[in-house]
Amino acid sequence: MTDSSGERTVFLLAHTGRPAAIRSAELVVKGLLRCGLGVRVFEHEAVDLPLPPEVELVTESTPGVLDGCELLVVLGGDGTLLRGAEFARASGVPMLGVNLGRVGFLAEAERDDLDKVVDRVVTRSYEVEERMTLDVIVRTNGDVVHRDWALNEAAVQKVSPERMLEVVLEIDGRPVTGFGCDGIVCATPTGSTAYAFSAGGPVVWPEVEALLMVPISAHALFAKPLVTSPNSVLAVEVQNGTPHGVLWCDGRRTLELPAGARVEVRRGAVPVRLARLHHASFTDRLVAKFALPVSGWRGAPH
Repeated sequence: MTDSSGERTVFLLAHTGRPAAIRSAELVVKGLLRCGLGVRVFEHEAVDLPLPPEVELVTESTPGVLDGCELLVVLGGDGTLLRGAEFARASGVPMLGVNLGRVGFLAEAERDDLDKVVDRVVTRSYEVEERMTLDVIVRTNGDVVHRDWALNEAAVQKVSPERMLEVVLEIDGRPVTGFGCDGIVCATPTGSTAYAFSAGGPVVWPEVEALLMVPISAHALFAKPLVTSPNSVLAVEVQNGTPHGVLWCDGRRTLELPAGARVEVRRGAVPVRLARLHHASFTDRLVAKFALPVSGWRGAPH
């Protein structure tokens, strides 16, 4: 599915269960077509969208579904953006997120910015940055039984609400500590404002290269968030005699972890590429997304 005609094509991914997404998708599609760009969408989403006949329809099972596309525009909340990240990582196509949800740290624009989004796409007025990912390996009895990845986090969690999960944490092949807990979050800097943040972890600026390990409700004196080298290997061992746990990658893909399972997390070999429209600092983004109180700030004297 390569485009040999020279036509520029944008892939549009939307959460069509949201009325706001349907209206936004219609505006974006019409704006791109009006400016001479091609648009490609999934067939099952097109059923809910009022799309012109010139829009290209494909199925998710189509090989190279994003081949020939210069950009992936995603309209929706955090879940839709993480779904888009799966396609962006697999294809290498940059993702431009438009937030139709609540916080939306992965998004670059809000629903009121749709005209600006179309203009920037048409004029190629955007920059592309790479975000670190995680590669995840699960072992049982020493054998690799599962491989996965995550943009935000890989979380090992308990399943039984009445019993804690007993784990031992390891960094770079050495044990650190063990305790009973509700779970452990291993996160990237991008994921530091997601699940890891809710668990009490630090906010890490995206340009910082590091890995995070954040306990969830640990029953221990030493259960602090840990920040390691990006080249470290983090491991969570589910102890024998404890109830089985579950692995969640970005809250989208899950795997049951029996007692004795071992989860290893390291820097991912393949990043996710994000399209950026703004030069605003992450500090400003943090203040805006969390509505942080900054009144009274005067700044350094000039």
